[in-house]
Amino acid sequence: MKTSAPTLIVNFLSSLPTPAIYLYCIAAAAVLVYFPYLFVAYGRFQIGYDRSAPRSQFDKLPAFAKRATWAHENAFESFMLFAAAALMAYVTGVDSPWAVGGAIAYTIARFGFSVCYLLDWPSVRSLMFGIGSTAIGILITLSLLKVTP
Repeated sequence: MKTSAPTLIVNFLSSLPTPAIYLYCIAAAAVLVYFPYLFVAYGRFQIGYDRSAPRSQFDKLPAFAKRATWAHENAFESFMLFAAAALMAYVTGVDSPWAVGGAIAYTIARFGFSVCYLLDWPSVRSLMFGIGSTAIGILITLSLLKVTP
């Protein structure tokens, strides 16, 4: 019997120590920064990519590629905060199911955020943004509580 991909991922993550989960989530989130860019590249291919002035082509991009550009840019902004928060948890030795759940939830929510941006689902996208932001807040709060006497 075949095992589903989500089951394999859950089994893999549950076998890791907490610090490794933080690092894997940082690595996955870094890769997810570039997920929307695949759709930007496809949109540029559709209109004929001008390597000498790629940014000037934005107004000519199809709507999905414009949304993908915005998702890509937002992913960079969000990643900086998440990487700092997850590294805070790593360095301070936070070993909490809430922190692990936050790191995993952030990663899943950021994938969902990009998908919702591409599909033009603003309400669900906002929910994904809120989940990701809450996860960052949890990681920072637990890290600060860990080092506060």
